Amino acid sequence: MLHRTAEGPQRVILAGVETDGDRRLFDVELDELAALARAAGAHVVERVVQRRPKLDPSTLVGAGKADELAALVRELKADGIIMLNTLRPRQRAALEKIVGDDAFVLDRNVLILDIFARHARTAEGKLQVELAQLRHRAANLIGARDSLSRLGGGIGTRGPGETKLEVDRRRIRLRISHLEGDLEQVRKRRREQRRTRADTPVVALVGYTNAGKSSLLNALTGAQVFVADQPFATLDPTLRKLQLDDRTVILADTVGFISDLPKELVAAFRATLEEVTGASMLLHVIDASNPFWQRQREAVETLLAQLGAGDIPTVVAWNKTDIATDVSFSEGVAVSAKTGAGLPSLRKAIEETLKGPIGRIPA
Repeated sequence: MLHRTAEGPQRVILAGVETDGDRRLFDVELDELAALARAAGAHVVERVVQRRPKLDPSTLVGAGKADELAALVRELKADGIIMLNTLRPRQRAALEKIVGDDAFVLDRNVLILDIFARHARTAEGKLQVELAQLRHRAANLIGARDSLSRLGGGIGTRGPGETKLEVDRRRIRLRISHLEGDLEQVRKRRREQRRTRADTPVVALVGYTNAGKSSLLNALTGAQVFVADQPFATLDPTLRKLQLDDRTVILADTVGFISDLPKELVAAFRATLEEVTGASMLLHVIDASNPFWQRQREAVETLLAQLGAGDIPTVVAWNKTDIATDVSFSEGVAVSAKTGAGLPSLRKAIEETLKGPIGRIPA
């Protein structure tokens, strides 16, 4: 749970360096970072943008901007700074030195790891989050403030950092080895579970975070899976039966994807993502109301290809069409999980895809 001060949630400053000149896309990424910060329970008090031809190797933002950030922290009584760009260990250490000991400095990757720690509910999810955090920290340890001894429960300290003091690389490696063994047992159990339902096709819902996958699963099955208007509300996989005209299938709601998902998360969540790679078909849910849906779609398809799931038969579900404007659909099915529009057509598309020669039963 996010640490709260007497005044409320942690106050954070968002900062980013724009180097490619695509201002519109940069603003979208900064908006997404703000949504992630809110999902972590933080209150954004300021946004700072630095435009320069390339990232500063010492502080990422440059010495002048680093001093400006330090002044803003004091002026706005901010608890920390969250960087959009990935921080190298020495860049982070340099920024921490300039900002001072009263405020934290972290980047988008650590923020996403923190949100996963916040939303992990099952024992499996918690194992995967801890493994991802430890792998990230082992790769980024430098200086005393990068050890796992920080206390308080704020952003970037949730998970193993709350309970382990002065964990060095050797002990981290031992813990990682232990967690990998536990997760291998999880994978074996999941394989056994898939064998017990081998005659029932699995349809995995995939999509960018907050595209409405859980809402669509509820609309199709009548389930009451938790839904929240925030990134990564669903972390652990959820399975529900869906009765079609001629068969029963299993819908698997999976963790949402995001552009540049930290590699530690992809590796750690292999057991969960096997619900995707082992599916008979994929239902790719796209937020049709988002003006940057194409960017989100490409991010999902890129990650699916990296997972080895790029060739699985896929039906595209254009969700949130009740609020979408100026979007034409040359493929897939236009639906609204909120109003129920298009759901009969989506059921038919799922059924027809599973009837085809490319439909398959997971191993």
